[in-house]
Amino acid sequence: MSEVSGPRGPRIGGWTRAVTARPRLTLLITLLFVALAVVAGRGVGDRMSGGGWQDPKSESMYADDALQRHFPGAKPNLLLLVTSDRPGGVDDAAVAAEGKRLTERLAGEQSVTGVSSYWTDKTPSLRSKDGSEALIAARLTGDETAQKKAYDALAPTYRGKHGLAEVRLGGQVAVYDDLQTTIQEDLLRAELIALPVTLLLLIVVFGSAVAALLPLAVGIVAILGTNALLQGITEFADVSVFAQNLTTALGLGLAIDYALFIVRRYREELAGGQAPQSAVAVTLRTAGRTVLFSALTVAVSLSAMLLFPQYFLRSFAYAGIAVVLLAAAAALVVLPAALVLLGHRVNSLDARRLLRRRRAARPGAGAGASAGAGWAALARRVMRRAPVFALATTAGLVLLGLPFLRVEFGLADDRQLPSSTQSHVVAEHIRSGFPSAPGGTVEVLAEGSPSRAELAAYQQTLADLPGVARVDGPVPGEGGRAYYSVVSNGEPADAASQQLVRDIRAQHPPFKTSVAGAAADLVDSKDSIGAVLPWAGLMIVGVTLVLLFLLTGSVLIPFLAVVLNALSLTAMFGAIVWVFQDGNLSGLLGFTPTGDIETTLPVLMFCAAFGLSMDYGVFLLSRIKEEYDRTRDHEGSLVFGLRRTGGLITAAALILSVVMVAIGTSRVTNTKMLGLGLALAVLMDAMVVRGLLVPAVLRLTGRATWWAPGPLRRLHVRIGLSETDGSTGGANPDPDDRRRPAQPEGSPARTDRGVGPVVKR
Repeated sequence: MSEVSGPRGPRIGGWTRAVTARPRLTLLITLLFVALAVVAGRGVGDRMSGGGWQDPKSESMYADDALQRHFPGAKPNLLLLVTSDRPGGVDDAAVAAEGKRLTERLAGEQSVTGVSSYWTDKTPSLRSKDGSEALIAARLTGDETAQKKAYDALAPTYRGKHGLAEVRLGGQVAVYDDLQTTIQEDLLRAELIALPVTLLLLIVVFGSAVAALLPLAVGIVAILGTNALLQGITEFADVSVFAQNLTTALGLGLAIDYALFIVRRYREELAGGQAPQSAVAVTLRTAGRTVLFSALTVAVSLSAMLLFPQYFLRSFAYAGIAVVLLAAAAALVVLPAALVLLGHRVNSLDARRLLRRRRAARPGAGAGASAGAGWAALARRVMRRAPVFALATTAGLVLLGLPFLRVEFGLADDRQLPSSTQSHVVAEHIRSGFPSAPGGTVEVLAEGSPSRAELAAYQQTLADLPGVARVDGPVPGEGGRAYYSVVSNGEPADAASQQLVRDIRAQHPPFKTSVAGAAADLVDSKDSIGAVLPWAGLMIVGVTLVLLFLLTGSVLIPFLAVVLNALSLTAMFGAIVWVFQDGNLSGLLGFTPTGDIETTLPVLMFCAAFGLSMDYGVFLLSRIKEEYDRTRDHEGSLVFGLRRTGGLITAAALILSVVMVAIGTSRVTNTKMLGLGLALAVLMDAMVVRGLLVPAVLRLTGRATWWAPGPLRRLHVRIGLSETDGSTGGANPDPDDRRRPAQPEGSPARTDRGVGPVVKR
């Protein structure tokens, strides 16, 4: 391998030699890894779960588990909706006989307990108001995995026509099963949409079909590797089926981002006369370091979700961290090996050759003269009116985020599913046609062997609380336990029912009580997230500040970056309330509005969007910092940074948004919200914040942007990161270089070839 001059640490040099010395061996090992990942990750979706929104250590989950064990009939998770068009409806003799037969048969099944029905219990709430439908309620035992296995075995037997009756399946286990099936189908469709569109965009960006295929290969390695890791994680932890969507979105999106920067830098080095191995060496020392740095910032943002007890959020941390690090590893190991083997053939199958010939025929149409000129002009225009752009852009972003101030939080339920899904249909029939929905009340568990008098007195206490329609119970059980069903005047989890939960918990009877039900789940979920959220935010912000200081050596820039990143998310948060909570565009987008946002979704979207936004911020700030170190010309550095990265960041954001929109075509509302929301956040960050707000704000802060106290400056010199390569030749020179001041003595060496932090020695 030819050696490239310039400063570099021996560790980096060794790494470069390691990944380029035997490229064929590297690619062979990669193929073996992919083959093993395909086998290990096969069927991972079937091992995932559909829940995970509650804190497992909350009071409501404790009460729910206790009711499942000791009072299985109190918490049915499987509902059989029996429909008859006979004149007598479900009271017709033949239909009633079939209903009793189904009830007895279900009660005899393994893993089924607590079976009740309208025909055996004569409970009015199990019969529809018009008499055409009735319910059989049961409890499938075990954890979510065991319940799914039992449901898969029972569903084909009980679903469909039974004599004069038609049976449809609903309840929690049916909803989770439908979620799993729908998400897997939607994910396959999203991949079929995203891959060809992404390939087309990459061909437009690169021109070469060969170069365009490389980022897709990196993404496939990352996705398959993450699926294999998730398969292993499911052996000892619950993983939400929704995590597969993030795996695909980030696997494709970030792998394409990282490969885009790597391949573009490599092609610039080739164009500047470097040999393939030398070009790879320079690329890894510059753009490669930035890819690694950016991957760490995204991983830190996603790792904050590990602090939350809900396995729905923890699942996204597992999947997100794995896919980000695998995407970076593939971009820094597999991609360089492929580039060494391809050499100049990376430019093969150039779809833009004819267009370039036409441009070259025009006077003064050289590539160097026009590359990034539009972004440079935009930067100068923004800086000339920096106060106007800063205020107008900030006000616009804040305005877009205002709807989030009236956000209402709720729980995920069947309404996430398409309206035609059977479990959703069953739930809608129960909501609209039955006197009260099973499981739609507040359950209160009493423990500690209370006396009959104490139980009776507590029943009256519950009945006297505001908003209580009636109190059923106490229902006695084994071990000195009993439970009450408290029916609220409100909806199962609305504000009135949540207040009822708080009022019940404020009572102090002479025995132990705990509250379960949808409203209790929501109260505990909000409390749990609210308790952890400040620590998660502190972790993200704290680590981001440290990383950006290491990159820039500035005290002000890290704080500005955090604030500007937060502003870039306002449009996303405002949009999810305006669209998904309020129901605007629900017909066009095809979802059922619920009037609330699931509690964990904003946390997930913040962590993912903040990391992705910081990813683009790193590339822009590192180029600005590099030029400022060279020239000490603050405004010229802003122009240079936007000129060099504006088009590349926009292309990367556009490609990532295509992947997110493909995920957003899902028929599941939460997945649709995640995909479309992140797509909006990425585009707003790349085009508005990076293109307008960053140059305007940094123009206003002036040279103070780069200030740091003496001790911190010295610390940055010792351990900081900077954008430099130190070699000469290679990339095309910047046509504006002749207008810039000479490099001050002692400042870092200038390079125009790529973006990437370098460890200072």
